[in-house]
Amino acid sequence: MGVFEAKLAEMGITLPEAPAPAANYVPYVQSGNLVYVSGQIAAGPDGFITGKLGDDMDAEAGAAAARTCAIALLAQVKAACGGDLDRLVRVVKLTGFVNSTQDFTDQPKVINGASDLFGEALGDAGLHARAAVSAPSLPFGVAVEIDGVFEVK
Repeated sequence: MGVFEAKLAEMGITLPEAPAPAANYVPYVQSGNLVYVSGQIAAGPDGFITGKLGDDMDAEAGAAAARTCAIALLAQVKAACGGDLDRLVRVVKLTGFVNSTQDFTDQPKVINGASDLFGEALGDAGLHARAAVSAPSLPFGVAVEIDGVFEVK
């Protein structure tokens, strides 16, 4: 077990197998030292985490959903690195989409669920640029979807 996965284990997190694409796309593309990971949707042991922020879900529940997206992103990066997550150099950029009502404005608090996980698990390598935007709906009614760009060696 590498350094990053040991830290995740310390946090009580075991990376799952990288989720399969839900439509006609690949889960990630590597170009040079960058891995572009397709949007990962909020899912837990019981299936998709659905809801609309500002309606039937609060920012805290949304942040928990975003955390599951971060775990799925790391699983994809691990797959892109041939199973060696320690090839990850840094998280470069995240784009977080939040299924929210028109008047909900706490998208950054929701996406912090992913950003906080990366910071705790990866230290400085987890610091990243990002966007957190509202969406009127997301695939399968999920609460959050996040894609990312990662530098690898």
